[in-house]
Amino acid sequence: MRAIWLRGFGGPEVLVPGPAPDPVPGPGQVLIDVAHANITFVETQFRAGRTGPFGGSPPLIPGNGVGGTVTDVGTGVDPALVGRRVVSSTGGSGGYAERVTVDATAPIEVPDPLALDAAVALLADGRTATMLIDAVDLRPGERVLVEAAAGGVGSLLVQLAAAAGARVVALAGGPRKVSLLPGLGAAVAVDYREPDWTDRVRAATDGVDVVFDGVGGELGRAAFKLLDPGGRMVSFGLASGEWAGVPPEDAIARKVALLRPDVPPARLRAYTEQALAEAAAGLLRPVIGQRFPLERAADAHAAIESRATVGKTLLDLH
Repeated sequence: MRAIWLRGFGGPEVLVPGPAPDPVPGPGQVLIDVAHANITFVETQFRAGRTGPFGGSPPLIPGNGVGGTVTDVGTGVDPALVGRRVVSSTGGSGGYAERVTVDATAPIEVPDPLALDAAVALLADGRTATMLIDAVDLRPGERVLVEAAAGGVGSLLVQLAAAAGARVVALAGGPRKVSLLPGLGAAVAVDYREPDWTDRVRAATDGVDVVFDGVGGELGRAAFKLLDPGGRMVSFGLASGEWAGVPPEDAIARKVALLRPDVPPARLRAYTEQALAEAAAGLLRPVIGQRFPLERAADAHAAIESRATVGKTLLDLH
């Protein structure tokens, strides 16, 4: 089968197309014919050799999220699963390939009205966004600041917060990204590359109640200062290369809660199913900004790292 190999840690060029043995489902496993592979920022960090949730040493096939059709099952697995459209995590590797085997309990069936590529785009980001909305206990009328709002998770947070009745202020870098935000439900769209962006946010909202911090670093710390007493801040990304690192004593002094969701695996699966159901009902729309054929996985990683992407980036195999 066709696959992408990580031959060594480094820049995007270490992702090399090459053949790999066809996997065979073992006991308790299913075989998925992959149509789309999801790429996350965490995967680019793993490829570069940075610390993260994924383990393993090269050579290996990277990729942690796929969507496709079950084509075979191992012993002890219901054969009725064959032919079903599913999305699945892979356990941290193996996703950048035409076929992958996973534990039979891992795949989630895609609702009939939902396109498979949209479901793959929601596999990681939809789970994260629904979890974060739940974590902050969002209430109608609250003022919500979403950083990295044109990204995969951020674009979903904007939609979910607006649907919950919040007044959403969305931050993104550059005119192209900012122009997408009103269509997602943002009441105010601000370019954080402008030096007066915090003044613009305060003028529009007189402070905020919730910050979804997807950038971290200096921008995340500046967003924290926009929170009114009783506000909540939850971090979900470090696009700047570092977490916001707000000292707990500063949060206590400002009467602000710094939230760190700790969710069991079963609840994470429920969040994914919730995101898929809402998308199937037309209530949530993933933004698929870029598509690359499998053989151009290196280009996909480079695009993500250049900050040129919007929404979700997928590898298309069919």
